[in-house]
Amino acid sequence: MVEITILKRTRTEAVVTQRKFFKKTARGKVIKVLRERYLRDDVSCGINDCRECEEASLPVSGDRTHPSFPNGHFILPDTNVFLCQMDLIESPLFNPPIILLQTVLEEVRHRSLPLYNRLKTLTKMDDKKIWVFYNEFRSETAIIREEGETPNDRNDRGIGKATAWYNSHLAVNRPPIRGQTAPIIPTVVLMTEDAANRNKAEKGGISSISVRKYVEGMKDATQLLDLLAAEGSNEIEPTKAVSGRQALYPEYLPTATLAAGVKAGELHQGHFNANQYNYLEGSVPVPAFTKPVLLIGRENMNRAVNGDIVVVEVFDKKEWKAPADEVVDQESTLKNDDADESGEEGEGEDDELLIKERKLLQSEKRTSEKQPTGRIVGIIKRNWRAYVCHIDSTSLTSSNATSLSQQTVFATPVSRLLPRIRLRTRQAPTLIGQKILVTIDRWDVTSRYPEGHFVRALGKVESKEAEQESLLLEFEVPYRPFGKAILDCLPEQGEQWVVPPRSDMSPEWKNREDLRDVLICSIDPPGCQDIDDALHARQLPIGNIEAGVHIADVSHFVHSDTPMDSEAASRGTTVYLVDKRIDMLPALLGTNLCSLRPFVERLAFSAIWEMTQDAEIVNVRFTKSVIASKAAFTYEEAQIRKDDPNRQDELTRSIRLLNTLAQKLKQKRMDAGALNLASPEVKIHLDSSESSDPIDVEQKELRETNSLVEEFMLLANVSVARKIEETFPQTAVLRRHLPPPRTNFEKLQDILLKRKGMKLDVSSSGALAASLDRCIDPKEPAFNTLVRIMATRCMLSAEYFCSGSVGKDTFGHYGLASPIYTHFTSPIRRYADVLAHRQLSAAIGCSPLHASLHSKPHVERVLDVVNRRHRMAQMAGRASVEFYVGLALKGRGEREKKMSGEAAEVLEEAFVIRTFRNGVGVFVSKLGIEGLVMFKKDMQFDADNYTITVGETTIAVFDKVTVRVEVEKDKNTQRGRVKMTLVHPIDTRSL
Repeated sequence: MVEITILKRTRTEAVVTQRKFFKKTARGKVIKVLRERYLRDDVSCGINDCRECEEASLPVSGDRTHPSFPNGHFILPDTNVFLCQMDLIESPLFNPPIILLQTVLEEVRHRSLPLYNRLKTLTKMDDKKIWVFYNEFRSETAIIREEGETPNDRNDRGIGKATAWYNSHLAVNRPPIRGQTAPIIPTVVLMTEDAANRNKAEKGGISSISVRKYVEGMKDATQLLDLLAAEGSNEIEPTKAVSGRQALYPEYLPTATLAAGVKAGELHQGHFNANQYNYLEGSVPVPAFTKPVLLIGRENMNRAVNGDIVVVEVFDKKEWKAPADEVVDQESTLKNDDADESGEEGEGEDDELLIKERKLLQSEKRTSEKQPTGRIVGIIKRNWRAYVCHIDSTSLTSSNATSLSQQTVFATPVSRLLPRIRLRTRQAPTLIGQKILVTIDRWDVTSRYPEGHFVRALGKVESKEAEQESLLLEFEVPYRPFGKAILDCLPEQGEQWVVPPRSDMSPEWKNREDLRDVLICSIDPPGCQDIDDALHARQLPIGNIEAGVHIADVSHFVHSDTPMDSEAASRGTTVYLVDKRIDMLPALLGTNLCSLRPFVERLAFSAIWEMTQDAEIVNVRFTKSVIASKAAFTYEEAQIRKDDPNRQDELTRSIRLLNTLAQKLKQKRMDAGALNLASPEVKIHLDSSESSDPIDVEQKELRETNSLVEEFMLLANVSVARKIEETFPQTAVLRRHLPPPRTNFEKLQDILLKRKGMKLDVSSSGALAASLDRCIDPKEPAFNTLVRIMATRCMLSAEYFCSGSVGKDTFGHYGLASPIYTHFTSPIRRYADVLAHRQLSAAIGCSPLHASLHSKPHVERVLDVVNRRHRMAQMAGRASVEFYVGLALKGRGEREKKMSGEAAEVLEEAFVIRTFRNGVGVFVSKLGIEGLVMFKKDMQFDADNYTITVGETTIAVFDKVTVRVEVEKDKNTQRGRVKMTLVHPIDTRSL
């Protein structure tokens, strides 16, 4: 008989069932799922010199600088500390050794993915001492949820057990120190805001502390205390009114009631949109109504902040109202409000302001068509984040810069869509005149304003550096430098990388066509460094024409499942400010290795068509390629070359051939019903010196060559869309533009009919295009462009989508009159294009498609981020232009004053685009900006006919007026803002 010896393993390993649940499969079968955990006793504690554990990064003695823990300590925060105090944790001044439990990390991920991502980033930073302890896998710290125990109670018990284990583990495994009779044992301190948990810990012999008490004992307490969020900051459930104070808002309904009401159709869910012209109004678009639900007054908006997902109750139809027709400015109405709500005096002021606002609401005239009206009864998801603000100097109680006493002040957000934020800070006097970041923490029913905390200062108001950063933060543009892990994904050769000589063994040449001898050129705006695209056209012997679009092969360098790909997906797009570019990809790729520079060989992805002389497509093929561009033209250079009859070289003839085809392609689009819309675009001239100050503004000039490039990019995008949707019908990355609801055009239709006698047919894109073509005023050439700009604002935004997520009948692009569309032509600056490249490469057999692009949920998640980043990038770009227009006008005035001794008035022609009871909205086409001309006195207002009468003078929408353009400091943004006053037909300075 063979003797068998069984040896027991030295480490324990056990299996416990973590979770059991039932799941329904795609085929409808119900299965039982068990999730198991393997428990071990070798999960490291992370503390250096531990006699038992191997991996470590935390200092052996912890931190000995805190007076409450002279023997040294580590802090072990519970989940709510990370959920509510992340700004504190991220501060470089806050750096005690932190033990982050797996239980806490997973709960943060479940409660807030953005905070989870911030926390994961912190764990990877070299200057932070954070150890992730996998307590759910260590046998001594793992727990099983008991019967009847809530998940929250289970997690609290697990955190307490892990803290107790750490202290006993340190006592046993602390190495002896020579000369000491007994080792000094540092303490693992439970950090929690829950008083009950602190009491329970103390009874169990565990040290615990609140965040505030801990920070008060730190060396940099003055700065760090300002970072603390208000208590209760993570709650959107109903809260009890603060004892002794009057409730200004109704309580929210319980979550279960909200869910049941929405399901039954009695309540409606949607995003809250604040009104930039009237802080006492907001709206919530919901599917049940063609027009948004109107919210009038603070009580009905019920503490919602722009972008919150809310639940609204719609009033009976007899209570429906129309939006107000006058501008109501928060700063003017509430200029004497007190930031400190404490005490009886604050209550009296609340009453006065309530009376003032109610009178204002009652006095508002509402003459336009009524729409659904209601009130907010609950918040599903808050959109709170860090906001760019400035301290309102009038709210300071002490301006003594040396005073360290805490003051309650108002922080005024840059965005007019946000309420003022009440802020408690010890640094108020030193923060005056600075842009700062402020996070909203809570908004009680007893408080007129939300309460928040200071995060950090950005710099001096109106300094270019602070303004640029504030723009990026305001529109949530990621602008951090690319990290080492991302840069490690770049080719090792760096700038020395070149396309290797052609060889069957070279991976760069695999499945690639050699197009280096083809006469290819690029046409771009002046100064363009990230050249995505190039073109060619040549006559074929059979009489047809070959035309090609060649796009930078970014996907060759940016691979799936790499840090660089993850970062590009997170950024979504390159953001263009007036004098700064925030790249989606590292500059080595964007402006060098991928950029299709002239006279160098580059990897490309080519779409090549055979066309007839009438631009009818005979066939199209797609191929990876190697090209060598022969020239890089600006639009102006290409136009001059095309128009010069003395130039008959092959490259010029190629441009002319491309232009002829482009004109025919455009006509085909127009015949199919494509829209020729307009948007205000200006060019800002910067000083050539190092200062890069703006010196002038002019309208962008569009040439034939702009249209040439546009038409071929559109053609490439449509052709690629067809191919990838045909190959991957469930996960193709496409772009659509849904037809706008006809109600969006009602006001513009009414204005055109009443002011110009013109009819706007919006029954289809073709009918709208034809109508817009007929909107011509022989006396005013710019009128048609103005109408097109106004029509553009009635449209819905285009969006990326996953082909399998929507019905095929909704694939179309309304503006382009194309049944299918994608983005393929700008992969250097748009992540959606990178995905389209990967799908096209797989569709033509060049490379396999990564598994993630076969997953519909994955594609949907990525495109949600890309859509949001794209919208924010557009808004950041527009805000940058507005800021620099103000700087340019201010600089122009200063130069003229320096030369002549006095600043000359800047007078510009403008069109009236909107009328209010107390002002008019105007558009200055030369500067590409809008302005609000306010009247201090009440005027005769005719809302039905869109006119306002001052004495004997009547001003109407579409009237041309002359405005005086000045620059003043905006009360919200604290930037130089363009201010306009009427000069003709009346001078509003006298009003």
